[in-house]
Amino acid sequence: MDTSELRLPDPVHLTVDGTSVATYVLSPEGRAPLGDVVFCHGTPWSSQVWAEAARHLISSHRVFLWDMPGYGRSPKDPAVPVDLASQMSRFAQLLTHWGLDRPYVVAHDIGGAVALGTHLLHGSEYASLFLWDALTLDPWGSPFFRLVADHADVFMELPAALHTALLREYIAGAARHQLTAGWVDALSQPWLGASGQPAFYRQIAALRPEHTRPVVERLQQVSCPVTIGWGEQDPWLPVDQAARLQDVLPGSPPVILLGEVGHLAPVETPSRVTRALGDWLGGPHA
Repeated sequence: MDTSELRLPDPVHLTVDGTSVATYVLSPEGRAPLGDVVFCHGTPWSSQVWAEAARHLISSHRVFLWDMPGYGRSPKDPAVPVDLASQMSRFAQLLTHWGLDRPYVVAHDIGGAVALGTHLLHGSEYASLFLWDALTLDPWGSPFFRLVADHADVFMELPAALHTALLREYIAGAARHQLTAGWVDALSQPWLGASGQPAFYRQIAALRPEHTRPVVERLQQVSCPVTIGWGEQDPWLPVDQAARLQDVLPGSPPVILLGEVGHLAPVETPSRVTRALGDWLGGPHA
């Protein structure tokens, strides 16, 4: 797929918790929106992975996206914390800044932890939450992820060519089938260069399971409807975590499993993801 057709508009940078955040707001043309949908990305991604889904939903809903500080088109200032606890607090503040009351929230990977933590630890209320291959339960992180987390300073010093090769292989390895060269380029670009390379390893080093454990302890307190989506061949977060999440969340939420899909469902099979999102927004909680 040609990623140029799915580019988001230039972001609006907002100051949240003292740092700049790249944000995007897309609205339906010529009609009042049926509701508000907020997308949260994971790592090492950005809002770009949700661009096609966002374009589909703006026919009926107002759509909000953000690049977490340290990711995408948000600044990569080494002085800005990029741990999950900080991102949860920022997401709560961002929802308040946007003036959103009980939006629908779609969250992938660490975005799932951020969305759950914002709800459970900061009191933000959602109309409904759709978790996609969400990083929440222990154990989490691929072997490579854990290796980098423990030796980030060493990886930061890699020659640029070696870093680029490693990064591209890591990103490509998230999918069940080969990503297009355009997608690998687009997803790699924020992590290249003098600021991108250290930022890539810095954000991995900041992501620790101890920041999700307070969320896991409160999962029974989730007060909005939840739907879970997962790639059956996810190489980073095994599909059995979907059933484990279903067991621990209230009401045994529905689980949608996507066959022949890895960790990056919004990119690997955007049509199936957008169809699932459309069904979800048209469900009884809408």
